[in-house]
Amino acid sequence: MSNKTSCDAEKNDDYLQDRPAVYVEDPALDLYEEGSIDPVYRAKARVLSCAIQEIGMGKYQWYLFAVTGFGWFADSVWPLLGGLILSPVIAEFEFQGPFLSLALNIGLFVGAVWSFNITLFIAGAFGLAAGGSPNFVTLASLLAILGLGVGGNLPVDSAVFLDFVPGSHQYLLTILSIWWSVGQLVASLIAWPLIANFSCPQGSSTCARADNMGWRYLLFTLGAMTLLLWGIRFFAFPLAESPRFLVGRGRDADAVAVIKRVAAFNGRTCSLTVEHLTSAGEKAGPSQTRAVLSGSSAFSMDHIRCLFQTPKMAWSTSLLIALWGIIGLASTLYNSFLPYLLASRGARFGDSTYYTTYRNQVILGVIGVPGAFLAGWAVEQPYLGRRGTLALFAGNVPMAHRGVLVREHHRAELQRAPRVELRVRILQQREQRIRCVLHTGCMLMGWWDAVRQIMYGVLYALSPEVFPAKDRGTGNGLTATATRVFGILAPVIALYANLATAVPVYVSGALIIGSGLLALLLPYEPRGKTSL
Repeated sequence: MSNKTSCDAEKNDDYLQDRPAVYVEDPALDLYEEGSIDPVYRAKARVLSCAIQEIGMGKYQWYLFAVTGFGWFADSVWPLLGGLILSPVIAEFEFQGPFLSLALNIGLFVGAVWSFNITLFIAGAFGLAAGGSPNFVTLASLLAILGLGVGGNLPVDSAVFLDFVPGSHQYLLTILSIWWSVGQLVASLIAWPLIANFSCPQGSSTCARADNMGWRYLLFTLGAMTLLLWGIRFFAFPLAESPRFLVGRGRDADAVAVIKRVAAFNGRTCSLTVEHLTSAGEKAGPSQTRAVLSGSSAFSMDHIRCLFQTPKMAWSTSLLIALWGIIGLASTLYNSFLPYLLASRGARFGDSTYYTTYRNQVILGVIGVPGAFLAGWAVEQPYLGRRGTLALFAGNVPMAHRGVLVREHHRAELQRAPRVELRVRILQQREQRIRCVLHTGCMLMGWWDAVRQIMYGVLYALSPEVFPAKDRGTGNGLTATATRVFGILAPVIALYANLATAVPVYVSGALIIGSGLLALLLPYEPRGKTSL
């Protein structure tokens, strides 16, 4: 599944003749047009990319795959939590359901300012605290603060991983979304026994705290798990600074030192020297600016201007922001309200127990896990790439969406049938046929979930691949802001929709279809190119 490398084995004339050759990237395979990136930075970034390719995919990168995956795991678990605990929390606190999701998504929106290591700590600590909430206001407030931590994962983790992965293995950024799928599965697996066995019976007139501890146990468990992941990431893994960021700051020696530390960690050697970077920069010409990067990686107007440097770059950035906004709205509508929909609809047919509802949620989670591997394979295929994969799987949504419609239609048909008629043998056979269709609808809902996982995996990888490393933090911040803003809109929409209907889920499907069409308009295709 490896890419064709864009580095050849020719020794560059600028390299010192008494040192081993470092592979030099072929400029013809560059992703960006002339004028879109500072030429000195571009030249040095090519050398760094080829030095990382020389080191290869080793122990450091696989460890990084795991610890950045922890962030994706948290970013999956906690936004989904609002949907998982919605029914039992409504039973206990008696409030309008969308307000819980609204509080969490406001926190996610603000959370993009947090750093790589502190994000999981905040999520874990406030997740534990939320489990002891005495009322809805406290719960919503703690979940909003929890969202501050979770929101910081999305802009950072993919960029951190991409900075160190060889160009031949960039497809792993798509497969990194396996952590997102696993997060949904693990959260559903934990919620299944806890909420099913420690919640008030659905439809009961009163619901005391002592009889409704399941959702609290779920928060305690996920909070403790997140703190454990934070401890591993903070204390056990030596995260290095981005060498491309260091080069952009003119710190060539520090960038070389980072590359050599990574090589040593992998048990490899690297022939990169400061002279290699200096020579590449001198050959490229004077930098367009005195410093390619600002003094920090903070969100700034300089970085934003670079993302709109040329018409093509501006079009790409604008489309990515739009795509992330649409996906943010679709994802929140789906994840936040599907468990509640399954529970409320199932109540009409005697299969509304929390056991059944969360069992179905686990099934959907299992189906979504292979999607990350399928996405990683698809993005490397000729004529598909990142853009084609997005569009292809968005086109499968109508079929899966029809499965939900069929399921709901036949459920309604069963409900309308008089009891006396259902005792008649011919109508009993008819009921069996209808229930068979219901199972087919469930399978199609599972396919829909897998399609969504594939789309998210591709989109989460495409954005950091397209943004240049020197502006990647800002670009990821812009797209994260878009998805969080529209995530806030989702519960507002639900406030004016009947949550007993499938309207939020239908809207989600329509939005995903639209995002697939937009993906075809993206001007950059990273397949076969090394990110700079």
